[in-house]
Amino acid sequence: MARTDVRFRAAYNRTLDDLAKLSPGDPLPSELKLADELKVSRTVVRATLKRLADANIIGLEGRHKPLLRTPDDNDRLPERDEYISLRELESRFLDWILRFDVPADTPLNVAQLAKQFSVPPHLLQEFLAGLGHFGLVERRPRGGWRLLGFTADYAVELSEFRALLEVNAARTVTKLPETDPIWKVLEDLDKDHVQLLDRIATDFRDFSRLDERFHAAINAVVRNRFVTDFQKVISLIFHYHYQWDKQLERLRNEAAIGEHRRIIAAMRSRDPASAESAVQAHLATSKETLLASLRVNRLA
Repeated sequence: MARTDVRFRAAYNRTLDDLAKLSPGDPLPSELKLADELKVSRTVVRATLKRLADANIIGLEGRHKPLLRTPDDNDRLPERDEYISLRELESRFLDWILRFDVPADTPLNVAQLAKQFSVPPHLLQEFLAGLGHFGLVERRPRGGWRLLGFTADYAVELSEFRALLEVNAARTVTKLPETDPIWKVLEDLDKDHVQLLDRIATDFRDFSRLDERFHAAINAVVRNRFVTDFQKVISLIFHYHYQWDKQLERLRNEAAIGEHRRIIAAMRSRDPASAESAVQAHLATSKETLLASLRVNRLA
C-alpha cells in the first residue's frame, strides 16, 4: 500500500471515530485543526472530507461542515497491507501473461488491472510507464495503455545485449569464493531442476518460473542496477507464453532444463571458458526459439 494511501485510510477511519461522538447537525473542526489532530497534511484532510461528503456523512458548505448522519462500521475503509509491492506486481503481471495468453495489442484497463493485481491505480500507472521505457507497452491516444508485440529486430538486439550481461555474470560466478551464497542458491536450483524434470509430463509450464529464478540468481552476482532492471525486461519478453508454440512447449522446457544444469556444472567447475560456452549455447537456443515464435505468430 502506498504511504499516502495508508495515511488517508487511517485519517479517514480516525475521523469516523470522532464523528461517532457527535450528533447530526454538529459542525466539524476547521481543516487546520483536523490536520493537527490527525497528524496529517491538509491535503489528506481535504481528501478525507471529500470522501465523507461523497458518502453523505457530512455536508460541505464552504467552511461549514455539518454532520449529516452518524457513521457506522460499513463506512470504514479497510486499513490493510494487502496492496502488493512493485516486485510482486511485476511477478503477477508476468504470471498473468503466462497463464492467460495475453496477445499483442491487448488494451490494458488500469482500473480493472489495479483491482485484479491488488495495487492502487497510481502504482500500476508507474509500473506501466516503466515498461513503456523498454517499448513493451504504450499509451493509447484516448487514454489507457496497450500491450505491444515484438519485432525480429527487437528480439535480436535484446538477445545480443542479454548475452553480454549473462556471460559476464557467469564468468563472475566462477571467481566467487566457496563462502559466497550463490553456491547454495545454485545447489538448490539444480535440485529444483531435477525435481521438475521428474514431473515434466504434467508440470512443464512451471519451468517459466524456474527459468526466471535461474537467470535472476546468476545476474544478481553483478551488483549493477541496470542489470536488475534488464532482468525484468528479460522476464517479460523471453517468457511471453503466448508467443511460444504450445505443441513444443514440453520438449523445449525439458531441453532447457538440461542446458541450465550444464551451466550450473560449468560454473561449479570454476572454468570461465566452459561457463561462457554453456551460457552462449543456452541463449542461442533461446534466441532462435523467440525468432521462430515470432514467425509462427506472424510478428516478424
